[in-house]
Amino acid sequence: MNLVCDNVKNLKAYQVETLEDGIKLHANENPYPPSAELIKKTLERFEKLDLNRYPDPDCKQLKEAISTRIGVPTNQLVIGNGSDELIQSLMQVFCDEGDTIAFPDPTFAMYAITAKGMGLKVKTFPLNKNWDFEAEPLIEKLTASHARIVFISYPNNPTGNCFSQTEIQKLIENFEGIVVLDEAYYDFSGLSFLDQMEKHNNLVILRSLSKIGLAGLRVGYGIYPHIIAAEINKVRLPYNSNSVSQIMATELLNNFDPVQKQINSIKEERARLMGRLEGIDSITAFPSDANFILFQASENGENVFKNLMKNGILIRNLGGHPMLKNCLRVTIGTQAENDQFLDRLIQAAN
Repeated sequence: MNLVCDNVKNLKAYQVETLEDGIKLHANENPYPPSAELIKKTLERFEKLDLNRYPDPDCKQLKEAISTRIGVPTNQLVIGNGSDELIQSLMQVFCDEGDTIAFPDPTFAMYAITAKGMGLKVKTFPLNKNWDFEAEPLIEKLTASHARIVFISYPNNPTGNCFSQTEIQKLIENFEGIVVLDEAYYDFSGLSFLDQMEKHNNLVILRSLSKIGLAGLRVGYGIYPHIIAAEINKVRLPYNSNSVSQIMATELLNNFDPVQKQINSIKEERARLMGRLEGIDSITAFPSDANFILFQASENGENVFKNLMKNGILIRNLGGHPMLKNCLRVTIGTQAENDQFLDRLIQAAN
């Protein structure tokens, strides 16, 4: 179609495989359903909800719940329809068409897809063999390319690790553009640079409730210096967060103990699964701070992926990336799901 702009014509849509039945360990979701208590409280509030009215455009109650939990004033918070919307908003605020944004390689695919769709240039920097980077040569590259924003997934998806805190600190202190730390997996790493925001007005932190149980409601939030939050709100779509998402997210944050137990269980299973993967000769597993593990098959990763699919287990095949040959990513599931995955992986990998 001739009316479609070139920026979009040249894109490939973000692809996610799916299974009608079976075990889904591909999307980095929480394998446990919301607690009965959370469902009950949400339904009680839902009965009083006027669905014929627009949602609260400022998400006041949700912001207050986040503020109480993490100790940040509400004027530094912006709620997004998932973190993806907040990523796009940052590019809108800080970049004109033709400007450059940067991020490591490999990392979360939506940084590139969103940027290219908006007519921005993309500058990537390859990670080293330890899935890390050095700040000084990176800053030189960012400066030379006139990058406006650098996105750092922390922990990084798909590698699972947190980059060196020392190198990130250097980046925050010496890069003249905006440093965005995408802490979508913070609940599984416990590592954050939030305490640096008071000292550095170029730092932005993104977080998500998708990984800890509300993936179906698409709730993300950004933490910004207040002067940046004010600019983000200028381009944020009105009523971008629906009433149901606001209610359930608020209740989850105000009654976090059941979710924390699920997070603890996922972390315990991560350690167990890692130990089992390390015992498989044909598999190399990479350490993870997230709710997934990246691993490499010694021979044909594509065959391992297909064999698992045939046996009703869906994981993520990353082998198409030049740095991830024969690599696959598995989300941490329940103990039963992980056991089935391991049994069938051993069959598929041999």
